Amino acid sequence: MNGIVAWFARNAVAANLLMIVAFVGGVFGYTKMEQEMFPVVNVTGASVSVAWNGASPQDVEEQIVTRIEEAVADINGLDRITSIANEGFGVVNIKGRDDIDMDKFLDDVKLRVDQINNMPQAAFQPQVTRWEQRNSFMGLAIHGNVDERTLKRLGDKVRDDIANIRGGELAELNGVIDEQVNIEVSEEALRRFGISFSDVANAIRQSSLNSSGGRIESSSGDVAITARQLADTAKQFGNIIIRQTTEDGTIRVDDVASIDDGFVTDKFQATFNGEPTVFVMIPSPDTMHILDYTKSFHEYVKKANDPANGILPQAVKVDVLWDDSEGFQDRMDLITQSALQGAVLVMLVLILFLRPTVALWVTAGIITAFAGGIMLLPYFGVSWNILSTFAVLLVIGVIVDDAIVVGENIHREIESGRSEGLDAAIIGTQMVLKPVIFGVLTTIIAFLPWAFITGPTRMFTQQITFVVVAALIFSVIECMLILPSHLSHMKKQKFDGPSGKLLRLQHSIADSLLWFANNIYKPVLEVAIRFRYATVALFFCLFYLATQVSGMGIVPFKFMPEIEADMIQVEISMPEGTPYERLIQVRDQLQAGIQKTKQEAHQEFPNIEGDIITDASVVASGTSVRSWISIIPPEERPVGLRSREVSEFLRNNVGDIQDAEEVTFDFTFNDEQSGVRFALNHPNLERLREAAAVVKEHLSTYNNAYDIGDNLSSAAEEIRISMKPGAETLGITLADVSQQVRQAYFGEEVQRLPRDGEDVRVMVRLPESARENLDSLSALKVRTPDGREIPITQVANFEYAPGINRIIRRNRTRSVSVYAEVMGEGGRGQIMSAMEQDFWPDFQKQFPDVQRGEAGGFEEEQKFFAEIGRLILIAIGTMYILLAVAFRSYAQPILLMMALPFAYCGAVFGLWIFNTPMAMFSFFGIAAAAGVVINDNLVLIDYVNRRRDEGAGAVQALVDGGVSRFRPILLTSVTTFVGILPLIAEKSVQAQFLKPMVVSLGAAVAFALFVSLLMVPAMYAVGVEIGRIFQWTWGGKPYRQIGETYSGEVTIDEEELIGTSHSDGLGRAAPAE
Repeated sequence: MNGIVAWFARNAVAANLLMIVAFVGGVFGYTKMEQEMFPVVNVTGASVSVAWNGASPQDVEEQIVTRIEEAVADINGLDRITSIANEGFGVVNIKGRDDIDMDKFLDDVKLRVDQINNMPQAAFQPQVTRWEQRNSFMGLAIHGNVDERTLKRLGDKVRDDIANIRGGELAELNGVIDEQVNIEVSEEALRRFGISFSDVANAIRQSSLNSSGGRIESSSGDVAITARQLADTAKQFGNIIIRQTTEDGTIRVDDVASIDDGFVTDKFQATFNGEPTVFVMIPSPDTMHILDYTKSFHEYVKKANDPANGILPQAVKVDVLWDDSEGFQDRMDLITQSALQGAVLVMLVLILFLRPTVALWVTAGIITAFAGGIMLLPYFGVSWNILSTFAVLLVIGVIVDDAIVVGENIHREIESGRSEGLDAAIIGTQMVLKPVIFGVLTTIIAFLPWAFITGPTRMFTQQITFVVVAALIFSVIECMLILPSHLSHMKKQKFDGPSGKLLRLQHSIADSLLWFANNIYKPVLEVAIRFRYATVALFFCLFYLATQVSGMGIVPFKFMPEIEADMIQVEISMPEGTPYERLIQVRDQLQAGIQKTKQEAHQEFPNIEGDIITDASVVASGTSVRSWISIIPPEERPVGLRSREVSEFLRNNVGDIQDAEEVTFDFTFNDEQSGVRFALNHPNLERLREAAAVVKEHLSTYNNAYDIGDNLSSAAEEIRISMKPGAETLGITLADVSQQVRQAYFGEEVQRLPRDGEDVRVMVRLPESARENLDSLSALKVRTPDGREIPITQVANFEYAPGINRIIRRNRTRSVSVYAEVMGEGGRGQIMSAMEQDFWPDFQKQFPDVQRGEAGGFEEEQKFFAEIGRLILIAIGTMYILLAVAFRSYAQPILLMMALPFAYCGAVFGLWIFNTPMAMFSFFGIAAAAGVVINDNLVLIDYVNRRRDEGAGAVQALVDGGVSRFRPILLTSVTTFVGILPLIAEKSVQAQFLKPMVVSLGAAVAFALFVSLLMVPAMYAVGVEIGRIFQWTWGGKPYRQIGETYSGEVTIDEEELIGTSHSDGLGRAAPAE
């Protein structure tokens, strides 16, 4: 390696070409990188869904869900099964392990499902779909005061237009209900004409059709024979003939029914700022360039809103519901601006304390390293996203570290007068070759575990890891092969000429560090070595304090930091069976809360231009109310007003909804779960209901727990039909009664119409007024096989009984999730720990037959930390072996790796001071800080070892090493800290999600500086002393107290030669005595 360094130092053309290749490659790599808010998460799993119209949840569970579960239960690579049985359909979610071949897993699931041969005859074919997690990066609202059908047609047009624009291929229309032709038959008319439901249904099936009759192949040409009588309008359906008789004449459908060419239900409303609306959502395509795509979509919106273009009528407009590219651009600007500010600060520090030439080329080297790293990123599958960009900030300290160590050592060679120019560049680089290379290798090893974890989190951690690894690879190349060539022309500094005074001032500032090292640091270091046990004990006490601060929750832990959005998503879930009128009341309550928030915001923040809420979309459907509420960007809000505060403000104004099952106000991009969730499993739903009630009651005792609930559906009444004794003598069975009741109330699907690319169902049933009245069931007449009509009450009994609206299963048994939202950072961990000690043991005694587990995010977090713990232990072992081989010592690697626990210690103290929670990304900051400090320790210990090889004693070598390496160690820590200082000082909302990482990095580096300068020398001295004790005990060598001949002068003291044989605590070869 020394020869390669020398060759490149002498060949400036080669070094410059290498730098140009890095720059050009970086530009090329950047153009190939995708742009996205977050990387797409690949999830391994499949869903099997089966529709069975009109079936109860119990029937769906017993005849569909359990059969699918049993069929797939032993598939290779299966992780877990979760299922839901609802009225009319069932879904089985099959999650595979993260290391499986997803294509083979999906084929196995399809094969097993296809082999099921005992599905209900009326059920539809099972649909197997692969899991795909595609987040919509942009949403559009098409709104106006027009009828529903027109609005849906216009929504289809906008969706198709967007799909033809690059990036919008997967656009989908939301906020609409399916069209349906409802043929509502009058029982009185049926009775008057003597016809049945089945007669009407069969007449439509037989008369409304398109059919091919083949072809006539004549000599004059082929002629197709077809029947084209498929009805498509209410009038066409009404003209279909049911029966023709001499008494009644021609009986048509419109004689016995009213026909409505409408929608599946009218109990659906979607509005945007009060106007009817439909939505076009744009999911991320396979190749993502968010800025380019959204620019095209904005141009389309502008074009569509111009009536002159004829895309939309004047009464209808398109508005952007949300646009992730705005948040992406804001955060990219923040990170870029902070990086540039940090680079300027780093260069200023280097100019002040080294030389302008060194500072310039070190800064250029940082840019070169990043350019070279970016050249590799597309091949690692890294996109340009929020995570990869802040990884750039994360690694900048380590890159500066390498360049400073090399540049400072070359500068030192020149200033000492030992050599200059080319010789100084070569010698200065070769002297620190080993610590720099092994420092980079250990840093890479520290980050690699995050690239090998399994699960969805890997897609996030790999983005950071690969950026770090790529940048570090080129950092070594730059500082070993390019930087020496650029500094090979540097000579001893002269102070003549016009800039002499300025250079002299800079030189005096740079010398102040040397003065500080000799006059302030050196005496402190001597005291630390003299009282080495007290020094080491002090630092370990601080480490113990840090573990207690973290363990007691004083510094709370949050798995993922909140990334606030400029939109609040509200979802209010009501119990099954909630009347639609009540749902509309809840929607009105939400809209009133939105208006109240606007008004109060005007009063509290009069300086805001416009409304704090820019627009709001509300959808009321089924048993839920959902809303997307856009708020003004952070830069337009009062200082400190975050999305969290606006969300809480809105929540208070909406008020309580006592009968709601669940209410959520989400204001984040990453939907980080802040609450607790537990899964309880048992075959009996009533037993589950009892157990869930006990858990909910206990959760209510915590002051910081709110919105406590479970996902058990509320019990709903159902009417159960049974046959009266003797009813069979009339020739009618329970199946006949059940079928005729189903025809009347659920309806009978007679056909599906192809219309605008969709299937429109045609349903025959009773009028809605009859289906909403319980008395109509008692008045219903059923038809016997011989055509007689008899009241249903003569042959059937009706019994009211509690029913079930939804059944949830987990790993093939019925399950319930009990949940609660938690206020305050770290609250979830505190509740989990308290329940583990005080609640769950008693719960297991009360419900020994109920299985318990954590559901949702906490369960995944536990798996994640168990796995990353194992990988980190492997990484630490690898680092130890690498350093042990490099330094030919068993003990010195332990000394070098003291950076790891004390980087964590510094991070905890920093987060405590800045009142910032620890998050997963904090560990990346700690790893980067550990890389900086390990590099510092390597430089120090390598120098100490060389001094001892030259004949210096241990204390003399430690003092010499500390004083001589004080400047590079201090500069690496200071430049790392000032490089991220702009982000630490940043108060904007966009910077908050970066705070756990940057605070951890900055505080860890600042604290570990004292570890390198004071504790490591003290521990080294302790190790030497322990080695002497072993020599005295086992080797019979006379014991001498360490440092007894140390003079305090920076000279080699022959009397202080402390040879350390292989039995020495540090395991170094002893110099001749």
